[in-house]
Amino acid sequence: MGRIGGRKMRRFFAAFLFFVLPAAVALGLSRPGLAQTAPASSVPRSVALPWLDRTVDACTDFYQFACGGWRAANPIPADRQRWGQFSALGDQNEQILRKILESPAPAGDPARRKAADFYAACMDARAIDAKGAAPLAADLARIDAVTRAADLPSLLARLHSIGVPVFFRFAAQIDRRDATRQIAIADQAGLGMPDRDNYLKADARSAAIRQQYQAHVQKTLAMLPGESSRAAADASAVMTIEHALAEAELDRTTRRDPAAGTHILPGEELQTLTPAFQWKTYLSAAGAPEFKEVNITSPEFFRALNGLLASTPLDTVKAYLRWQLANSSAELLASPFETARFEFFNGVLGGQEQQLPRWQRCVAETDARLGEALGKAYVDEAFGPAARNDTQAMVRAIKDAMKKDIDDAPWMSEDTKAAARAKLAAVVDRIGYPDKWRDYSSVRIDRTDALGNRQRALAFERRRTLGKIGQPVDRTEWTMTPPTVNAYYSADRNNINFPAGILQPPFYREGRDAAVNYGAIGAVVGHELSHGFDDQGRKFDGQGNLHNWWTDADGKNYESRAACIADEYSAFVVAGDTRINGRLTLGENTADNGGVRLALMAYLAGPGATAPVVDGFTREQRFFLGFAQVWCENRRPEFERQRVLTDAHSSGRYRVNGTISNMPEFARAFSCKADAPMVRQNACRVW
Repeated sequence: MGRIGGRKMRRFFAAFLFFVLPAAVALGLSRPGLAQTAPASSVPRSVALPWLDRTVDACTDFYQFACGGWRAANPIPADRQRWGQFSALGDQNEQILRKILESPAPAGDPARRKAADFYAACMDARAIDAKGAAPLAADLARIDAVTRAADLPSLLARLHSIGVPVFFRFAAQIDRRDATRQIAIADQAGLGMPDRDNYLKADARSAAIRQQYQAHVQKTLAMLPGESSRAAADASAVMTIEHALAEAELDRTTRRDPAAGTHILPGEELQTLTPAFQWKTYLSAAGAPEFKEVNITSPEFFRALNGLLASTPLDTVKAYLRWQLANSSAELLASPFETARFEFFNGVLGGQEQQLPRWQRCVAETDARLGEALGKAYVDEAFGPAARNDTQAMVRAIKDAMKKDIDDAPWMSEDTKAAARAKLAAVVDRIGYPDKWRDYSSVRIDRTDALGNRQRALAFERRRTLGKIGQPVDRTEWTMTPPTVNAYYSADRNNINFPAGILQPPFYREGRDAAVNYGAIGAVVGHELSHGFDDQGRKFDGQGNLHNWWTDADGKNYESRAACIADEYSAFVVAGDTRINGRLTLGENTADNGGVRLALMAYLAGPGATAPVVDGFTREQRFFLGFAQVWCENRRPEFERQRVLTDAHSSGRYRVNGTISNMPEFARAFSCKADAPMVRQNACRVW
């Protein structure tokens, strides 16, 4: 679903989605956790009856009707910011990964041995604590050695190689004019807090968070050698730089438009935009291949960056670099660093009360850095052929439903329908795991060097990424690891991807009531397929090129229908006082609305044609309950408010109620009156 969630943010915010340029969009939150995991054998074969709240009318609040019992019985654990079905399945998958990592690696499987060694180093908290800040010494010395602006480019190349996101991002990207090749991309970056609005919003809560953030920066810097006397001044300097970067950045909603982030220019334009920064030195130190063109996602950002670099004292820049180095490394440094980071990013921003157990944090870290080495073992352990075969059959049925939906759309001309059908026919579906596993043989892993292992794994990934510049696109590559509880659509590859991790109960269970399977995993399939035709995906053609294949009139019809959804979700309130951003979440909400309808169409045309009543619920009722119950969750208010700034997904309540209130099929299934709260008077529909 775009992404159902976000895998790189998992470690920090239990996130369904991390923000990317609109090449890949995911289903939602994916943060493996620990408590209350239900084994597959306990997942019911139809609707989970104990999860219901029968004191509530389904036509008044369907989310509470479907999930009220579950939510009452499942308060948020102290070590979570949210707790839901994604969390529970993530926990189950992490238990499997833990067993793999703590078991002897089979002879002849060096990749699995590397993953186990990486995990073991991460788990050795005593050795990590004994080192204090020493693992940063070499890079702190590099920063201290800077005496002139000309020293910065090679230093930034080094910091970028080990995952320190200072000032900007430089990488490879599929060319949006020709999706068969890859070009260079220079993008905005450099903030410590998750979003530009954390720095710019003027309300009292945001101002208080900024004060707490500056105190956290000061506390962290004071733990570095030689910093105690200057930590307060340096923290103020960090805030000055990061605030200036935030002012220069495009906001997330603007960045959802692929055209807004596409400015493909001659390579020398980088130097023209930022004369205060020597790109030739940076690119040489980074090991980037030669290139003639680069996508500068926001020329205005780089102009502002040039002014910042030209006018900021070097000591201020060095304070910012020290902070970013310490912040990006804190999770694998001594416990005072790790605890300080947790207290602000997880506690203040997310409301989390306790750290996850160390083994879980180390499993997630191993998955993030050596994901396909670990993922291959996970597939062997936990993924059977039935899940793959059943999902493939479901994908075919839902594609057929979408073709019919396109054929029947009264608001599209035949020319646009023909182009839409061609794009649909070109969608590639990938299920479970890659056909070709990544080769980590060049990555050195040391059981006594946790942070060094991370840095070397990141440097390997950066070399691999930069090596793509100027090369053909590898369409077999995955951007999620096999154990991930998520799914995604890639616009520039025009494929839908379902990792093995999500093809488990409660999303899918072999032999379960088809109504519930279609409502759960079928809606996920429909969601990802709909992303190819959401407000972003519709701007790419079947080959993955940014190309307008719509007639002007049909494009206007689409925008009008999409605006209805954006306005609907903008009226929803979370945490008692914060409105969802209907424009930021438009793609995911469009995919939710389209995905559920497509899955229902496919179910009724196939296994639902003669389905009986089960547990007192009709086939359609069980379908909608199957959809709703995978979104059962509880969220902390701090988490809700932060996610409104950063997450392209709505909360579970509105992913359910917002979607079904637009569906006359739901109103008929539950015999809702025309004025019921779950029946919108101005129902929205794109697909």
